[in-house]
Parts: sequence; structure tokens; C-alpha cells
Amino acid sequence: MKTIVLALAALAVAGGPISPLAAQEVPPAPDAEAAAPAVPARTVPVVLTTGRGPITIALEVERAPLTAANFLRYVDQKRLDGTVFYRSFKWSDGTPGGFIQGGTQNDPKRILKPVPHEPTSQTGLSHVDGAISLAQGEPGTGTGDFFIILGDMTGFDADEKQPGFAVFGRIVEGMDVVRAIADSPRSPTAGEGVMKGEMLEPQIRIVTARRAPAREGGSVATRMSGTDGPALPNNRAERNEAAARPAASLQAAVPTDGGLFSWVQKDAPTEKITAPSAPRSSAPVPGA
Repeated sequence: MKTIVLALAALAVAGGPISPLAAQEVPPAPDAEAAAPAVPARTVPVVLTTGRGPITIALEVERAPLTAANFLRYVDQKRLDGTVFYRSFKWSDGTPGGFIQGGTQNDPKRILKPVPHEPTSQTGLSHVDGAISLAQGEPGTGTGDFFIILGDMTGFDADEKQPGFAVFGRIVEGMDVVRAIADSPRSPTAGEGVMKGEMLEPQIRIVTARRAPAREGGSVATRMSGTDGPALPNNRAERNEAAARPAASLQAAVPTDGGLFSWVQKDAPTEKITAPSAPRSSAPVPGA
């Protein structure tokens, strides 16, 4: 009997089971805060009425407050009315992805004070299909020009090596219109250097930009912060490959001299895109 008591005492010291009751202990209550569903970030809807149809944007006023507020100032003051989409960038080899660019084209009668840069590393947003982002030559110089992503172009996101560009919303209706604009005729002669052939001709007019009634039920689900949303039209492997193409392979497609869109080529020819510069608001655009 003494031997049994000593054995049980040894099990207790070692942390071993003493009785079946130990395996029946009530587990701790789940963390109520952790179990609560995530509340979607608040967005403000804006409709661009274009010559090809309406495009509805959900502006990320919580996650990108400065850049979204900047865009709303242009909307509320009707500074985007009568502007145009003037450029469509596509990969020359047919790889899925690209963007369309539009806005004020640095018109001194339309532009407001530049807005401070909000990198995607701060906002948690990303340059995925349907993202709308602020065009700028350098961080903190963006005004009234913007670009809309087709396919994933995450090389525009900020990382430890480059500031990237400021996503401030996403298209929630009208991606068919965005694609129609991207597929519109382009001038074979307009544009400078490697930008030649990327200028829309005719340009697509933005007739009005207005706030729209908020959707019932709050914000729309999004992939902007990594959550899966509606299936994208392109194969994921192709999108990932396009987003991480070597900088060396981009030199024939985009300028490196401070034009509408520039890339810095790294020494290693196979290094991923690290310093893209999105369409510049100050770049000259052919045509009225």
C-alpha cells in the first residue's frame, strides 16, 4: 500500500494523471473578442460616369483616410468632371494585367495641394484586380490623377525597399467598363519613348464624379487586404508571375527616365520589381 501511495505522489510531482477527473476538466471559455466577426472597414461609394458607362468605387476612408479624403475633395468640388481616361498600359507579350490612368493631368486649374503618401504597408491594402491608386512622381506629390489595376500588380505595393503607391479604394461595380476602356483604341504614334502606343485615341471622357448612396449592409467584401473576394478572371499563377516579373524584363515596356511610369532596374537581372513609379500626374499627355 505504501508503494502505491509513493507511486501516486511521484505521478503528481511529474505532472502525470492522478485520476480520470483530470481529463474531464472544463476547457477555458473561448475568447469572446477573438470569436467576434470582423467588422468591415467603412467605405464611401463614388460613381464615375464615363463615356463607356458607370464605374462605382468604394473609397477606403478608414484604411486610407488621407488619400480617400483627397479624392473626395476632387469629387465634391467637381474637379474631375470633364477629365478623361487617357492611357492604357498592357504587357506587350500579352501577360494578363495592366492599368488605365485618368484624372486632371496636372491641370493647374483643377489640382489641389498634394496629399501625404499613405503606403500599402501602413493601410494593409494592395494593388490587386480592381484597386484604384494615386498617381505620383514621388511620394507625397500625388494630386488628381489616379490609375485602376487590372489583374494583380503587387509590385506597386510598399515594402522595405521602396515606398510603393497609395491604394485608396476598389471598384465594386463596372469592372467591365474598366476593361472596355483598357481595350479601347490606342494611338500608334502618340506618347514619348517606350510609352508610344499606350495613349488612348480617342480619350474616354469622365462626364461626372459623384458620391453615391451607401449600400445597405455596409462595406462590400474585398481582396484589398488579402481576403478572398469574387474570383478574378485571370489564372492565379499567371497573376503572381506578372506581379513578380524581373525588372530587367520590364525595360522594353516602360520608361526609366521619369516618364508616365518608371521602373528602377536592379543589378541582379532576376530580382523582383522593387521600385515601380506609377503613372505620373505631371507627365505630358498628347492631345487635348
